[in-house]
Amino acid sequence: VQLQASGGGLVQAGGSLRLSCAASGSIAPINTMGWYRQGPGNQRELVATITSSGRTNYSDSVKGRFTISRDNAKNTMYLRMNSLKPEDTAVYYCNAQMVVITTTYNYWGQGTLVTVSS
Repeated sequence: VQLQASGGGLVQAGGSLRLSCAASGSIAPINTMGWYRQGPGNQRELVATITSSGRTNYSDSVKGRFTISRDNAKNTMYLRMNSLKPEDTAVYYCNAQMVVITTTYNYWGQGTLVTVSS
């Protein structure tokens, strides 16, 4: 499975961005997809996840500001980010999980940089 993330960029605090992650090459249905981020000097952390049925989960730091969604027909996931803060500055990675029988396969995109200026 190949994941292509896009939509990052430079935005002022309080602004908005929408990230996209397109999946291709899957030979089985993709289960949970998610966004993770890694800021300067930090470990990679969960931002939000969404299951194939649309159940979502958010980290406390983005709850109420970010919205994750997906289009299963297009194998594409989105992250709408509103009210951005400088601490949201990070490389954002998309993740996809595919379960085949009892084995879970994890795939990662290349990351897209989001920079929020104060």
